Amino acid sequence: MQSADVADSSTDKVVALCRYIEQAGSEPSLAELADVVGWSATHLQRVFKAQTGLTPKAYAAAQRARRVREALLQSGTVTQAMYDAGYNSSGRFYEQTDAVLGMTPGDYKAGGRDKRIRFAVGQCNLGAVLVAASERGVCAILMGDEPDALLRDLQDRFAAAELIGADAGFEQWMAQVVGLIEAPQLGLLLPLDIQGTAFQQRVWQALRAVPVGQTVSYSELAQRIGAPKAVRAVAGACAANPLAVAIPCHRVVRSDGGLSGYRWGVARKRALLLRESNAEQGQIPI
Repeated sequence: MQSADVADSSTDKVVALCRYIEQAGSEPSLAELADVVGWSATHLQRVFKAQTGLTPKAYAAAQRARRVREALLQSGTVTQAMYDAGYNSSGRFYEQTDAVLGMTPGDYKAGGRDKRIRFAVGQCNLGAVLVAASERGVCAILMGDEPDALLRDLQDRFAAAELIGADAGFEQWMAQVVGLIEAPQLGLLLPLDIQGTAFQQRVWQALRAVPVGQTVSYSELAQRIGAPKAVRAVAGACAANPLAVAIPCHRVVRSDGGLSGYRWGVARKRALLLRESNAEQGQIPI
């Protein structure tokens, strides 16, 4: 069993590695990082992932994504931002940043200007629901009591984008989302535009693998993504989920089975879980 002193020493070294990666001009190799702390590459990979939830490579990619965002907002041109973020290849820059930002670097620099977001606000038996979609797919499913509050949330997310009220075609997307809320066993056959950090993406992918009618604890979810010590980070990723029900963060409960906080209200979380349990038992959804 690992002693407290050894554990503290490992944590200090992982913190030092994080700072080293953050300050490096380009992505450090695993061998370079191993030399920094005097570990083998295999041991470093294992300990780093256990404590941060990410491999050193994924952590470096997340830091580069952060630098990209900052550089795009601060630099005079996209080209300058590319070099400020540590990229030497424009092809790689555009390929990687488009996936991270959910839009081209130029659009991000303009604050999302020229990005078109279609949306609609409707009602279900859990209250108001807002569905929004980019050209890639559904990018937001928000629930609440007041439609105006949901629209303000969407405006904050896409401050400079062009928000377009739903047309007749988009109403079919809204109907599918409401159908998912009221009959979860049907699933959702719509494309999703899922934007988040590498760690959030892993958590959300694991959440989508939790079957209807089942739940998972935060610690179990952390274990499923190979980061057993990253329970708080997992909870943070659940709280940051912008796609209610489609990414079923309501299926995460405390270790004792109790309901913890839910971005759209614990009462909705309880209702969703009860509805899914009833659906699995063949009962009529409530």
